Amino acid sequence: MKKSVAQKDLSGCGAACVAWILDISYDSALLLFKNGRKYAKFRGFTCKEIEQALQKRNLRYQHRYIGNKGIKPIENNSIVFIKRSKRYPLGHYLVKTNSGWMNPWINFPNIQEIKSGFRRKLPGKPIYIVFRAEQKTGILSLPNSNY
Repeated sequence: MKKSVAQKDLSGCGAACVAWILDISYDSALLLFKNGRKYAKFRGFTCKEIEQALQKRNLRYQHRYIGNKGIKPIENNSIVFIKRSKRYPLGHYLVKTNSGWMNPWINFPNIQEIKSGFRRKLPGKPIYIVFRAEQKTGILSLPNSNY
């Protein structure tokens, strides 16, 4: 089983998710983003920027706004962005894995020692999904698997 990847910056959850999918270090993942080190500190990353980072390693991903509809099932190695909440005031990215959800800051808001880990359930409502693009007769579609 792959180890979880902790974000090292306040807004680095997207980069940590990319690192987990690519099985590289957090610092190596930051290099795949334009202004990675700068944006991980306070701004964070958009779904499009996550797609572009994964594409640099020849993985085709796309994103979709799922809003209040929700999407089930969600395939492993898909990244979701959960809605802003009291628990996650800026929202948060997590990755769907065989072991549940890889959370790059599982002990949020502890800033002294950021830890990562796996959760059985999402700690919030997903509103965006970044998923592996599959070609089916020229149409990109959402993959099938368990939520």
